[in-house]
Parts: sequence; C-alpha cells; structure tokens
Amino acid sequence: MKLIECVPNFSEGRDRGVIDAITAEISGVEGATLLDVDPGVATNRTVVTLAGPPDAVVEAAFRAIRRASELIDMSRHSGEHARMGATDVCPFVPMQGATMADCVEAAKKLGKRVGEELGIPVYLYGEAATRPERVRLPDIRQGEYEALPEKLKQPDFAPDFGKAKFNERSGATGIGAREFLIAWNVNLNTRERKLANKIAAELREKGKLKRNAAGKFVRGEDGKVLREPGRFTHLQGGGWYIDEYKRAQVSFNIMDFRKTPMHDVFDASCDVGADVGVRVTGSELVGLVPLEAMLAAGDHYLARQGRTSGIPEHERIHAAVLSMGLGELAPFDPVENIIEYRYRGAASGLKAMRLTEFADELSADSPAPGGGSVAALCGSLSAALSAMVAALTWSKKGMEEARPEMHEIGVAGQRLKDWFMDAVDRDTDAFNAVLAARRLPKKTEEEQAARDTAIEQANQEATRIPLAVLENSVLALELAARVARGGNPASVSDAGVGGAVALAAAEGAALNVKINLPSITDTDVHDELDAAQQRLVERARKLAVEVRGIVEETL
Repeated sequence: MKLIECVPNFSEGRDRGVIDAITAEISGVEGATLLDVDPGVATNRTVVTLAGPPDAVVEAAFRAIRRASELIDMSRHSGEHARMGATDVCPFVPMQGATMADCVEAAKKLGKRVGEELGIPVYLYGEAATRPERVRLPDIRQGEYEALPEKLKQPDFAPDFGKAKFNERSGATGIGAREFLIAWNVNLNTRERKLANKIAAELREKGKLKRNAAGKFVRGEDGKVLREPGRFTHLQGGGWYIDEYKRAQVSFNIMDFRKTPMHDVFDASCDVGADVGVRVTGSELVGLVPLEAMLAAGDHYLARQGRTSGIPEHERIHAAVLSMGLGELAPFDPVENIIEYRYRGAASGLKAMRLTEFADELSADSPAPGGGSVAALCGSLSAALSAMVAALTWSKKGMEEARPEMHEIGVAGQRLKDWFMDAVDRDTDAFNAVLAARRLPKKTEEEQAARDTAIEQANQEATRIPLAVLENSVLALELAARVARGGNPASVSDAGVGGAVALAAAEGAALNVKINLPSITDTDVHDELDAAQQRLVERARKLAVEVRGIVEETL
C-alpha cells in the first residue's frame, strides 16, 4: 500500500472550536488517519499531520481546506508566523511505498480542486513547483496576506490554479511536495550553549563564518563576511540550553534524511563534540520519524558491530534507538514515534494473537480463519527459518565467504516473513468481504446489479490473495534451497523444515485458489488465475524435491 503524509498549516491557533471543526473533516474520510494536531497561540496557527493512501489524503485535505475557508477570515487574522491564507501551506510527503512523483501528483490534484471549487489562488511549491522562483515557499509568501491584492495584479504572480483574483476571506494557499523533515535534538553533557553552537556550525549546511589565521572575519568583495560550508547538505542546526533537562542540545532539522542520514549526523556530532571537549549522551526526537530512517540507522550500527541486518524489523529499530540514545530523556515508543507505525496503530487481528489463541480461533465453528490463513502462516514460518539459518551462517566462524549471500537471504526472508504474516489477516478479510457482498440488498434491478458486481469483485480478490501466497511460497522455497545448499551444515535440518512448510503453504494456497475459481464469472480472469495457479504449484513441488534432496545428501 502506498502511504503519504500531509501537513496542512491553518491560520487559527486560538479557537479550539474552529480547529476541531477543521480536523473533524479529516477524521470523516475513510483511509485518512489524523496523526497530530499542534496549535500555537502566539503564532495563531495550527499544524496538522495526517497520513494514508494518496486519494484518501487528498480528499481529507480538500475537505479540511474547504472548512477552513468557511471558518477563518484572513482579513481579521494576526499572529507571529508568516502567512498568506486560511490554509497557509499544505505539503505532501512520501511515506511507505510512495514516491515524490506520487506527492507531486497529489499536490496538483488538490491544487486544481481548491482553485476551481473554492476560488482560492493556489501556488505549487517545493518539488511540485512549476517554475524555479516558486520552489521556496518564503519567495511565494513574501509580503504575506497583506501584499496579495497588489501581487495578484502582476502577470508573473498568476496562480498555478484558481483565478488571479484576491480572495479577501481565504487569501492564497501554497500546496507542495517535499521530503520528510526530521526535527531532532542531540543531547550534550554540558550547559554551555556556545559549545552546542560550535557543533552545529561545523555540521549544518550553511556552516560558519570564515576567519583567517588571526581569527578575524574574512570578507568578500561586497564586504560581507564569507562562510565556510558545513559537512552536510540538507541540514539546519543551532545550539540552545534547555532548563528542563539542565543541559545544552544541538537542535537539528534534517531536510532530506536519505541524503543526510540521522546516524551520520549523530556520529559526526560525537566526533566534533569530542574536539570541543563535550560528550554526546543521547538524542531526542521531536515529532515523528520515518521507518526508513530508523531502519537505515539500525543497519548502520549493526554493520559497525559486524552483525547482519537480516534480523527482525523491531531488532533493527532497537539497535538504532540504543545507538543514538533516543530513549535517554523519555521512552522511545516505535508505535508513537515512527510515522508508519503511528498510522497502523498497535498490532491487531489474527497476527497479534498468541499461538494458543490463534489455534482456538481456528478450531471454532466459523469458516474464517481457515486454510488460507494457515497457508500464509506456513509461508511465514518457512521464511523465518531461512532467515534464521542465514543469520547463524553469518556468525559462523570459517564461513565468512558465505556472508554476502546469507545477508541477502536474511533480508529477503525477513521481508517475506512479514508479508506472509499480513496475509494471514488478508485471507480472512477477503472471505468476510465475500460474505458482506452477498448480504447486499437485491430488491430492485439496480440493487441486484450492484450486488452482482460487488460479489464478482470480492470473489476475484478472494482468489488473488491465495494466489499471491502461492507465488511468495515459491520464493520461500527458493530461499530454503539456497540456505540448505550454502548455509551452516549444522542447521540444514532447519532449512529442510523451511522447505517442507513452504510446500505446505504452496499446496494450501493452491487449494484455496481452486475452491474460489468457480465463483468467478469473468472467464478471462478465471482462466488467467487458473493457469497461474497450475504453473506456480508445479514450480513449488519441484523446488521442494530439490530442497529435500540437498538436505538428505548433507545429513
């Protein structure tokens, strides 16, 4: 599933009734999840964070902007923060499975609706900008709301969407696309703010003022003091003292965590801190952090320890939390602090059950969960065994040459393991969707036609899910064959069991495809899925024989 984040800023931070009315529009859109609401009294501005699939997020953002246009009168607005509209800015940020192109597309879709349906001038900025001078939001917002009547008369300031006409009540809105901004503080064992500033000046993109050997500022031909750039791009930073913690911190904004990773900034802070006589004791996250950034940090520190990153996701995150001291000032809760986890919420459904609970649920007198969920569970167990053998081989003395392949298998096994676990619930959900479609009303011809369409779509989905389990079971068998052949011989029986349960997953999934096929009325879809099922199960059986042969020969 593609997920994007949206962070609209509304020009109201004092009237809770208005804020609640705006955010209620977001909560009313299926698929869009309201993650955070942060009002500021002095700024008279509220920063809202929501996430979800692109279409749902665009719809939620539009409804919130529409409500803000009804409730906020910019002609009466005042606050410390620069602003030009009731909805001042609305950036989209790529998350899980989404790209910047997805966010640019979302910005354009939203901008078109806001401009045409609400009559608000819209300016695209950031990665969505249509011209270079509109990439930076401050350049668009120069002069703020009060300057709009005159600026809109200038041809060069014509909006990307909407008419070049001053909207006195709503002003104008900047809608854009950007990378995730990580707000993050590095903790120091000192109260001295100036030492924190020294570290920030060495690392941040704008660097520090340039001095000569005598310690005097070096000036350019225009008389301005020159600057020495810092070690990192896409990094803002400064030092401050926090009385609550009785210590100084280096406050960072990472503007692009892929180009400037958290762990690199943390390590550099430790190095520069040592040069100025202080020690980094940990760090503090402000707001949310992307899962990708945490996994990259965990993998970085695991590699430095000579460990494989082909381990469970939560262990990779734990390595990042420990290594960067993210729990020093307050507990770090992945469900609360990692945006993808915050969106999903705590684990639920079948995969969150204990083994005994799942077995009890399976044995009850209801058709779901059933064989499809069990097949997916078998696939997960197979992938987990392959990942385990790969990890044991990685750490085995004398098998260092196998490490590259074992790392690859371990990472792939962990990914497959998690996919199969999600499929345990997806299979049951698909079955329940079929039942729900059959319960739809059928009193009129229109209702009967809608019901027939819903049943056909549900039946196709209920067939495609076990087919996907079958396809990934083949991948699990391929992993089992590889670890049986190249892994630690002492664990070859585990590889054999991995192959056996992967075959069970494949055979079980194939049976679930077959039982659903007769319910599909579209003959082209029926034949396509049936052919795929036959091809995949044949491949699975051949691989299972191969795995068994390797294991028997080794034993």
